Amino acid sequence: MAKKYSWNPIAFVPAQVTVIASAVYIALFAALLWNHFTVPSAPSDPVPVKGINLTEAWLDLDFVSDGFHPFGSRRNDAVRNYLSRRVEGILKDNGVGYEVVGGSQNSTQVAIKGKEERRATVWTYDPANATFPEDWRHLPWTVYTESSNVVVYIKGKRDNDWDWRTGERYKGHGGVLVNAHYDSVSTAYGATDDGVGVVTVLQLISYFTRDGNQPDHGIVALLNNGEENGLYGAHSYLMHPMAPFTHAFLNLEGAGAGGKATLFRSTDAEITKFYASAPNPYGSVISADGFKQGFIRSGTDYSIFTQSLGMRGLDVAFFAPRARYHTNQDSARETNPDSVWHMLSTSLETMKALVSYDGEQFDGSVDRRGKLDLEAGSTGVWFDLFGRAFAVMQLNTLFALSVTLLVAGPILLILLEVLLVRNDKWYLFSRKKYLNSSDDDEVVHISGLRGFFRFPIAFVAASAAVVALGFLQTKLNPNIVYSSEYVVWAEMLTAWLAVAWFILAGGDRIRPTALQRMFCLIWLYIVSWLALVAATVGENNFGLGSGYLIVVYNAAVFAAVMISYFELFGLPSKAKYAEHVLDAVDENRSRPGSRSSRTLLAQSDRASSIRGPAAEEDETTESTSLLRGRDSRHQGTFAHHGKRRQPEEEGLEDSEDPFLTKAYGDEQAWSSSLPQWTWILQFLILAPINIILVGQMALLLTSALHQTPSDGNAVLPIYLIIAGFAILLLLPLTPFLHRFTYQLPTLLFLILTGCLIYNLAAFPFSRDARMKHYFVQTIDLDTGKNNVTLLGLDGYLQDIIAELPSAAGQPLHCGAYDQSSRSGLQSCAWPGLAPRVVPEQGGLAPYSNKTRHGPQSWLDYNVTFANRSAVFSVRGRNTKMCRLVFETPVVSVEIDGAATTDPRASVVAKNGSSQVRLFSRTWDKVFRVNVTWDEGVLAKGQAGRVACSWAESEGGEVPALDEVKRFAPVWSAVTQAGDGLVEGWRGFELRKIDGILPENRGQSSWGFEKDKPFTDDKDREQFVHAVIAVITNNGKTNLQTYKFRLLFSRRENDRLVARIVAELDGVIRAKIEPEEDGKIQAEAFGQLRRHVETRLEKILRDVPSDGTRVDAIAGPSRMPVMGGGRAIVPSEAPPAYEGDVKRKPLVR
Repeated sequence: MAKKYSWNPIAFVPAQVTVIASAVYIALFAALLWNHFTVPSAPSDPVPVKGINLTEAWLDLDFVSDGFHPFGSRRNDAVRNYLSRRVEGILKDNGVGYEVVGGSQNSTQVAIKGKEERRATVWTYDPANATFPEDWRHLPWTVYTESSNVVVYIKGKRDNDWDWRTGERYKGHGGVLVNAHYDSVSTAYGATDDGVGVVTVLQLISYFTRDGNQPDHGIVALLNNGEENGLYGAHSYLMHPMAPFTHAFLNLEGAGAGGKATLFRSTDAEITKFYASAPNPYGSVISADGFKQGFIRSGTDYSIFTQSLGMRGLDVAFFAPRARYHTNQDSARETNPDSVWHMLSTSLETMKALVSYDGEQFDGSVDRRGKLDLEAGSTGVWFDLFGRAFAVMQLNTLFALSVTLLVAGPILLILLEVLLVRNDKWYLFSRKKYLNSSDDDEVVHISGLRGFFRFPIAFVAASAAVVALGFLQTKLNPNIVYSSEYVVWAEMLTAWLAVAWFILAGGDRIRPTALQRMFCLIWLYIVSWLALVAATVGENNFGLGSGYLIVVYNAAVFAAVMISYFELFGLPSKAKYAEHVLDAVDENRSRPGSRSSRTLLAQSDRASSIRGPAAEEDETTESTSLLRGRDSRHQGTFAHHGKRRQPEEEGLEDSEDPFLTKAYGDEQAWSSSLPQWTWILQFLILAPINIILVGQMALLLTSALHQTPSDGNAVLPIYLIIAGFAILLLLPLTPFLHRFTYQLPTLLFLILTGCLIYNLAAFPFSRDARMKHYFVQTIDLDTGKNNVTLLGLDGYLQDIIAELPSAAGQPLHCGAYDQSSRSGLQSCAWPGLAPRVVPEQGGLAPYSNKTRHGPQSWLDYNVTFANRSAVFSVRGRNTKMCRLVFETPVVSVEIDGAATTDPRASVVAKNGSSQVRLFSRTWDKVFRVNVTWDEGVLAKGQAGRVACSWAESEGGEVPALDEVKRFAPVWSAVTQAGDGLVEGWRGFELRKIDGILPENRGQSSWGFEKDKPFTDDKDREQFVHAVIAVITNNGKTNLQTYKFRLLFSRRENDRLVARIVAELDGVIRAKIEPEEDGKIQAEAFGQLRRHVETRLEKILRDVPSDGTRVDAIAGPSRMPVMGGGRAIVPSEAPPAYEGDVKRKPLVR
């Protein structure tokens, strides 16, 4: 037996292979982890570039993230005002002449400030609004939103003279948009989402308005509002006059808390090259592929800019840790100046490259729909290498490479095989070699098939083991990956490596073969070739660029296989080898104890013993030697020569026949001619590049996905992804794994055991990895009943609720959450602490004697209808957000004050809108919405809800949320579940007047009765507005003409007039009684009655009375209120709304 050790430092022997391979893997894993977790340091100089000030940036971030500032909060208004002042302050400090476009809801003013030459325009008030379907979430909603964006235009040196005021479309080289949103969710400070983006935009404004830094082409800096509600600020920008000017964009986002900002996605390869100029680029195209395939549920403004406006651009965002995303840990304390600098430096260099570009890539015009018609870019593929280099190519290039490898690789290997066969050096699959023909008695065993099936057995068994572990984790402790993702990684890596080593090394110990490395490489090539087929299909059919990983993988394996093929050329031909062996045996007949003959005979004996009797094709004859070595069952290769094997203890020098005695261990003798150093060349081709590319992608995906189960994502795919990448990381090791010593796999097996026990037994959440759960409180404004609802992972959610005092003893209603956005979560609801989102009247006066208004006053609405249409008037107090919900979708929506319909999109969802969502820039706005149902669907009988949302909580407005924050376990974190934290609603059902007015109010009387005719204020208000609706005739009557203004008065006498009119008309069957005010007496009432009759007489004289009947009723009051959530409708609707509809006489 040859030695199994060598002093050659790169020999293919266990010690060298174990040490070198382990060292390379450990070094690369350490480098990958360091690169993944380390953010490039910010410069020590606070002014690293003229125009950039990191101290100012950090102070801006402190202010922006000083409190929760969602859309619909007072803090949101404060942030917006701060940003407007900051922008003006920057321009003043830089000595730039600029104009300010400000104003209010009803007017717009333009002021010129600074130098006469205007290089910037600031919109501190944006009058735009937008109405559109909720397409990006694929929901059947119509959204109306009013802009509260802050927009800044920085003029470029080469910008055409164009006045946005004229309304003319811009023509020429387009500008560049840089965007960030300044709103947060109701439960987060918004430092990373998107405070860092906001301060980056402010610093870019400072840089490009500084002397000497004016851009060649103009920049629009957009600080938008309402992104968290549904990308509404970006939608509003589509209606801004500067929208057609911007052809390229850079969107800045945040979906984590600190860390590094990655290139989330890009529209094309050409614009991605501008990002490559960043000092520390970071990202992979796999994130863009995730968006394409719908695996990433969240969205960014990128979607609106590309799909609705047609721009080309980049989406740069923070992405981890997701457990802090939208929670109170998204704060300045949890981020750092290094993260700010990473996004700022990346954005600065990208913007400098974009505004300096003079090519025609982004030139184009605006089509008739208002959408940009730009030259189409090429789908891009990109990835970074340790944040130092950034590779960008077109998907077409990758596809060409893929096809080339698929075709050329096998062809080249076949050609090499043909050459080897012709040279009689194709040792693979050759079992034996005859000197002349198969009829010869002399045969030399090649054993070229030995070990061929070891790799597929090891690959299948090891892969099955890690997949089984994934299923086991999912079954017993599914959420451990949430907090201990790298323990899961250790479990998967050690399990695969231990199983694969046991099979590969075990097979080598039993039946050693010099071809095991080559066989593993061939199988690796087959596996990678099949994977490349799938990747090529993805590239061609689905536009997926993540296949670059497989392309590189296959190319590396192909190169390693080629080396093994070339190694075979160094072997003697099989005939020469057989002749040499037989000659050596013949030569040693006179020296039967020679080592050469003993070695060859021993090898043949071992081959025969392993294969068994069936493999021994030469039958025993009378000429067969009676001496067969130490085991009579073994037939030696040259036993038919009758040469007796000598005891192996009689050793001779290796130099006796070095051609036959330098094989490793008990491997085939012909392997003596194989080079012993090529393995390290193969290993260095296979391992480093694939470990780097696979490792970077694996770490990116792990950080992005491992904490998504709290969002409702399935857990099993995360374990399978980790298992898959663990296999890809370790496959380059398989050709060399059989040479590993047992000590390392034994250690790995012990690590596997420890990791498995931990992963199955440990609690999955911690202070650093808190389980997110979602809060919303709903209240029926008619009854005052409220429900607190928490969404979260089943089992853990109930543990959280058990800690809340208000839930103790309450009935808990739990069930699967049925919304697709969080379909994997559990929902639990119970009656909770009442919200206080609407201040009581006189609440600022601590000693006020006014009583608090109940929930009934939080939301006022009125509804009228005719035929298929209905008109809603809605106003919520102390809020900017309301919505209408319909049981039957509507096919048309018109909103008073809405801008001209955007030609780029319809207003209603494809199959009708089940909701109309309303977002105002001002508080307490009255929304007036006209809706129409589909043909054949009458408005009569339709039902639904009117609701408003409230988002503020830091002042004790939502005690139920404060309770959750105070008492929930430390391993949990609460975030909002909807547009706001509290939603108040009232139901409506379009019915006749007779169905809504009280039936039993006693006899009609003008006298005093002990019992009041109205049960409460709400009941009285309901009746008053019912009467107003009758008289105002569908909201279309000219109130000035018909002298009905007095009916909208809040004075008691005038309201009484309305009641009398209604009674005289026979509309109601009720007694009418003036309201008690402490002074009502019979005499006073009589005087009041006479006054009312006089007024009524005058009213009736001015009303047309041609006898025609009208039942169309409607009517917004100036403060429309409908009680009971039921709308008033006519018994018979008129054919149309247009024009004045004549009435029947009000007096019989």
